[in-house]
Amino acid sequence: MSGKQGPPKHQNKVAWKPNAGVKINETEVGGRFRPLSEVTGVCPRCRDQIEWKRRYGKYKGLTEPAKCQSCTKRAVRQAYHNLCNGCAKEQGVCAKCRCNVKQIVGRDISEVEAEQKELQEAIKHARERERRTLLRTLNKEKSSTPANTTTEKGNKVGELFPSASLDDYAELNRDDFENEDNENAIRVLWP
Repeated sequence: MSGKQGPPKHQNKVAWKPNAGVKINETEVGGRFRPLSEVTGVCPRCRDQIEWKRRYGKYKGLTEPAKCQSCTKRAVRQAYHNLCNGCAKEQGVCAKCRCNVKQIVGRDISEVEAEQKELQEAIKHARERERRTLLRTLNKEKSSTPANTTTEKGNKVGELFPSASLDDYAELNRDDFENEDNENAIRVLWP
């Protein structure tokens, strides 16, 4: 053992980057066009551990689903998880460390799918100008921050739409569309 104690003599000026000299293909998983999936179903401590592995090049993703330690089905789809989403939610524990926690990071797949359906419905009933603006904003979000998808979509939707929920926004646009049709009909009759 060394007899030295205290900080190192020379501090690093630049942070270490994994694979600094390797060119990453943007179409592979982890690239710009196919970012790594969001870490869900774990406690904040385990999420930080998994994100550390991603940041420093230690993360090894799953090539095929792993076996759940509770139900023994091959249903674990995320790396470093021990339980499938169903078992973890049922038992109310972290899917990685199996500790009882009140706060679980991320959302269920069913919640995400329901939100996507609501968003598609709102896009369908929006005016063309608003639809293009919304799609452009969503595409910009996906390309600019693929790793930081932990923000809630509810806040983003509140910023994009003047109404509180997507249903209210769709109703508002339906009413506006009907009013415009009536005004256009009146203009045709009275030039």
